[in-house]
Amino acid sequence: MKVQVCIIGGGPSGLLLSQLLHLKGIDTIVLEKYSRDHVLARIRAGVLEHGFARLMHEAQCGERMDREGEIHNGFEIAHDGVLSHIDLHKHSGGNSVLVYGQTELTRDLYEARDRLGGKVVHNAEDVTPHDLTSDRPYVTYRSNGETVRVDCDYIVGADGFHGVSRKSIPKDVLREYEKVYPFGWLGVLSRTKPVSPELIYVKHERGFALCSLRSQVLSRYYVQVPLTDKVEDWSDDAFWAELKRRLPDDVAARLITGPSIEKSIAPLRSFVAEPMSYGRLFLAGDAAHIVPPTGARGLNSAASDIYYLYHGMLAHYQNGDDSGLKGYSAKALARIWKAQRFSWWMTMMLHRFPDRSEYEDRLQQTELEYLFSSETAQRLLAENYVGLPF
Repeated sequence: MKVQVCIIGGGPSGLLLSQLLHLKGIDTIVLEKYSRDHVLARIRAGVLEHGFARLMHEAQCGERMDREGEIHNGFEIAHDGVLSHIDLHKHSGGNSVLVYGQTELTRDLYEARDRLGGKVVHNAEDVTPHDLTSDRPYVTYRSNGETVRVDCDYIVGADGFHGVSRKSIPKDVLREYEKVYPFGWLGVLSRTKPVSPELIYVKHERGFALCSLRSQVLSRYYVQVPLTDKVEDWSDDAFWAELKRRLPDDVAARLITGPSIEKSIAPLRSFVAEPMSYGRLFLAGDAAHIVPPTGARGLNSAASDIYYLYHGMLAHYQNGDDSGLKGYSAKALARIWKAQRFSWWMTMMLHRFPDRSEYEDRLQQTELEYLFSSETAQRLLAENYVGLPF
C-alpha cells in the first residue's frame, strides 16, 4: 500500500490531520491500535480554544460542535470559602473558550472520515516505523495475522505518550523533560445538572477540586487525591461528600449528586520530548508532550501541532516548499513550552502539596491574592487560558 502520509494514532489529533489533508487531496491512512469503541470510551478534556474550533470548521466537522458546544466567557476560582470570577472575555480582548467533550469531537471526526471514505485501520497490531531518515520511509503493522506494509512520504506519530512513535527516535537524539506531581485527580462523570454554568476551580486546605461539565445534563467533577489511592477506595457517596467539603457552602448546597457513569484517577505529569521531528517522522500531541489538566492545554496543544503540520504539508505538496516541515519542531515547541509554563503555574497555585514548607504555602496564598488584586495578572491568565495565537 502507498500513501503520502501515514498517521499512527486514531485519536482526535490523527483524525483531524487526516481529515484536513484529505480535503486538500493529500492521501493518508490512520493506524489505530484499539477499536473505535475503545477510542470513543475515553473520557478526556472538554475545553477548546477557538483556534481548535476553527480547525474543526476547516475540516468540515464543526456543525454539531456549534450546535451543542457551550461558549464560556469566564470561570470561577473558589478560595477561602468565596468565589472569585475570572472574566476571560474582558481580559483577553473579547475571546472565550468552547466547552465540548473530546469524546464528541472524536465521534464527529470519525463520522467525517467515514463520509469521505477515509482509510482508518483499527486493531492495528505491532505498528513499526522504518527507514525514518531515508526518502522512502514505511510503516508495518499486523492485521488478522498478516503483516501489512505502508509506503509513504511522511509518518506522523500521534499515538500518545505510550506509543511507538517517540520510541522510534534514537536515544542519543531525543531529550525528554519531565515533572511528576505527587497526586492525581479522581474524576466522576454523572448525568446531573452542573452546579455552575461556568467551571469552578477550587483551592482548599483538603486539596484541589474542579467542577466542570460536558453539557447541561452531564457533569464532570474532580478532587485531588494521593497517588496511592485507587478507584475502588472511593464509593460515589464518599466522592460527593469529599467534593462538598471542598466547595464554598452556597455551592455545596446546590450540588446535585447522582450515580457515576465513569470514575477514574489520572496522575498529573508535565512532559516534553525534543525534537518533535526526526527524518521523515513528526510527533504530535501526547506523543511529544503532556500537561497537567489544570490549565486545559492538553488537547489544545495537540491542535497547535496539527495546525503547524497541516500547513507544512500543504506547503510541501502544493508549492514544493519544505520550510514549514523543517521548522515544525522549533515552532511547535515554542508554543508547547508556553503551555507547559501556564499549566505548571495553575497547578502550583491551586493544589495542596504534601511536602511543601510553610514558607511555600504562604507564597502560594500570596500568588492567589495577587491574582485578584491585579488586572494585569488576570489579563495574563486570560490570554493563556483562551489560547495563544498559532
